Amino acid sequence: MDLAVIIQVLDSSIRLSTPLLLACLAGLFSERAGIFDIGLEGKMLISAFASAAFAFTTGNVWIGLMAGIGASLALSAIHGLASITFRGNQLISGVALNFLASGLTVLIAQNWFKQGGRTPTIPEEQRFQDITLPFADALRDVPVFGPIYSDLISGHSALAYIAFLMVPLTWWVLFRTRFGLRLRAVGEAPDAVDTAGVSVIGLRFAAVGTCGVLCGIAGAYLATSLQAGFVKEMTAGRGYIALAALIFAKWRPWYALMACLLFGFLQAVALRFQNIRLGDFVIPVQLMEALPYILTVVILAGFVGKAIPPRAGGEPYVKER
Repeated sequence: MDLAVIIQVLDSSIRLSTPLLLACLAGLFSERAGIFDIGLEGKMLISAFASAAFAFTTGNVWIGLMAGIGASLALSAIHGLASITFRGNQLISGVALNFLASGLTVLIAQNWFKQGGRTPTIPEEQRFQDITLPFADALRDVPVFGPIYSDLISGHSALAYIAFLMVPLTWWVLFRTRFGLRLRAVGEAPDAVDTAGVSVIGLRFAAVGTCGVLCGIAGAYLATSLQAGFVKEMTAGRGYIALAALIFAKWRPWYALMACLLFGFLQAVALRFQNIRLGDFVIPVQLMEALPYILTVVILAGFVGKAIPPRAGGEPYVKER
């Protein structure tokens, strides 16, 4: 396997891991504040539809991005009302949002565009374009470093760079700011935060809102960068894989990056190598395509070591009188 093939696989890994990383960081904010969010899948899906529909209709991909974030925030508001304000079951609320997004996107898409529940193909000029970093062309012929910089690091859309920049930003916010300290405390001991005079409800809504923004960017990336429009169930379980990556990462941003890159790499390998031969045995392509999902099941089964979630996670906070 030569360097060019390796770079192509790694490049695909970055592209495929970008929506997973955004969704994983979204779940990280929410769950660190004590709000479990199974609805990452639904938020990504409704954002993908809204961003594709508005980008195609208006001809402006940034308006599409804003529409996708707005749609995701709407579902986040519903989840916040159900699980924080009305103290409902957080898991049931998240699953309900997934069902809602699954049906609503197809229904509206069919009503608007009459194309079987999908949006029209977005022209290339109305999508997020790949960005060529400075000196990428000049350094292309430099041995080893040139192809890595020009073909692997350079050449991704703005949303991909935002996703990877969000990792150190998330780490800084959670572990180096007062807001992050309070957010983590809400997920561990909300009564202590309340005693200190800080609003538990306000912090949890802030976390859920941040989750909505990141899921909105993830959905917009799927429909306006990775692909050229919305199709039914285009998230294909990425929200659930992001949750598995979050558990794998033990609710830490840098580990989340590595977990999402691992999932993206497995997907890239499955797409690149359709039939892998080991001696006389050929690994079926179906098995390769199922590898990320098999890994998800293995992780959720608990074979990654002891992963302890925030102690107050999933529990509604009732203020003592």
